[in-house]
Amino acid sequence: QPTCPSTMNLPVTPIRTRPISAGCLRAFLVVARLKNFRAAAQQLSLTQSAVSRQIQALEQEVGTALFVRHTRSVELSAAGAVLLRATQPALEGVDNAVRQIRQSLGRQSVTITTWASFASLWLIPRLEAFQQAHPDIDIRIDATDAAVDLATADVDLALRYATPQAVVAGAEFLFGEQLTPVASPWLLKAQPVHTLADLAQCTLIEAGDAHRTQHLQYLTWQRWLDTFQPAGHKLAPKRWLYFNYANQILQAALTGQGVALARTPLVADSLANGDLVEPLPGTRLSSPLGYWLVRAPRANQRPEVRAFANWLLAQAADTRVAM
Repeated sequence: QPTCPSTMNLPVTPIRTRPISAGCLRAFLVVARLKNFRAAAQQLSLTQSAVSRQIQALEQEVGTALFVRHTRSVELSAAGAVLLRATQPALEGVDNAVRQIRQSLGRQSVTITTWASFASLWLIPRLEAFQQAHPDIDIRIDATDAAVDLATADVDLALRYATPQAVVAGAEFLFGEQLTPVASPWLLKAQPVHTLADLAQCTLIEAGDAHRTQHLQYLTWQRWLDTFQPAGHKLAPKRWLYFNYANQILQAALTGQGVALARTPLVADSLANGDLVEPLPGTRLSSPLGYWLVRAPRANQRPEVRAFANWLLAQAADTRVAM
């Protein structure tokens, strides 16, 4: 038949048929759940620009935008919602199949989710002991600040940081915490701290987002100073140094950049080996926050999960003694 004059000169866009990268799809799922590129990047242990490039590449493959971008968040487009409905169960099915294959081959594995600072400061330094005792069990650590739903995620155990009122039923208490000033011994040689007033000559280190996050106001220098400084006095330090993560605060203290207000469970080892000292003994301040172990209901039936959970409880008992 004759070609329609109105369409005969229009370019034809070929339909893409090559497979889509699974890595891009996993990034897509995390962004869709968190609705934020920055939060997704932290969970995936990637840079924000890397996640953005993965989503852009996926959108180019699909041929349309999958998200509607806003200033501080994103939301799924209509096409993105269609892809999410297909992708989520598919990847969950793949993960379940791989887990079953690994178990059938005799490789037992345990997946634990926790936040990055706690993983680096408390969990990872202790893992070698478990691996020596259980060489046939593989450990996977999913470090993220976002709470993971144990009912649906491919996770066996979760370590949580919360008040007793905020934890789920069945959570097992590991230990509480106190806040205490700590510094490297060689910093204190150059800048002695014997009294609270001596802190005025120091750089004070604390969490930069503590004032903006629920419950984390308990971790601030201001609360500690309000408790211990004399009435009517207001201490003004030499300068402030802020970080978003506890491991960054500890690293700054270890390298002598100032006096940090630290959580005792996270610095117990450094205090025990002398890398950090408490310049003002007797000024520990209790926090209502605690550390908890939560087991995924379906996972607790597996012996390797029970073994790792019991090991965590034993390590927590040692930490309570060290504190």
